Amino acid sequence: MRFVPQFLSLALAAACGGLLPGCAAKKSDPKATAVADRVMQAMGGTDAWNNTRYLAWDFFHGQYQIWDKKTGDFHWEQDTLVANYNLNSKQGHVYSRGKDISATPAGQKVLDGLYPAWVNNSYWLDMPFKLQDPGVNLTYKGAGKTMDGAPADVLGMTFENVGVTPENRYEVLVNRATGLVDEWAYFPKATDAQPAFRRRWNEYARHGQLLLAAGRSEAAKPARFDFVAAAQTLPDGVMTSPVPVTKLK
Repeated sequence: MRFVPQFLSLALAAACGGLLPGCAAKKSDPKATAVADRVMQAMGGTDAWNNTRYLAWDFFHGQYQIWDKKTGDFHWEQDTLVANYNLNSKQGHVYSRGKDISATPAGQKVLDGLYPAWVNNSYWLDMPFKLQDPGVNLTYKGAGKTMDGAPADVLGMTFENVGVTPENRYEVLVNRATGLVDEWAYFPKATDAQPAFRRRWNEYARHGQLLLAAGRSEAAKPARFDFVAAAQTLPDGVMTSPVPVTKLK
């Protein structure tokens, strides 16, 4: 009954709600904002993002989750553990092989980690939709190229009083031809000169009204999310199931 968050040393910032073009913090410059607006449109648009109710994905083969964007309900699975939790109330239940262990130390450890897990795991899935969330500061760093050689607009991203680790910063590379995020680089501290990693955002596919990317490979290390899905409805009982559920398609 171990809870082993596969966070890659990362509990990301900017866990805000739905976003609107132009709602970035005042420190975001107009050129960066324009690039972010283009990303939003390329991935489906503000209305499509706000109207999509459920997102589901497997986080690097270790954690499967379903997030209800409307209610804040979060269904999470890893190994023999299942948790049903509400991100707003910070309340929930944890099960091991169908047995409620919420009151045990092991269960409480899972519950304590679920909000950071959602912050981290959801940001790895939906970061391009959240470039202009309140507290996110964007700067336009000029033209660049991805590690695959594609011409890109480079955005710098820092955070102000939001999220779990606001000391992080990122560089986000937006493909000039498609308007899609092709790559990001993660810096644990805003003052770091070199990133801790650089990963692709690729293998885009349409899920409902949204374009979502499954690929997160490093330069020579393949990595991807499986079971990425978006839905407006779910079968009865999914978000309260004490046992693993059938993966959404």
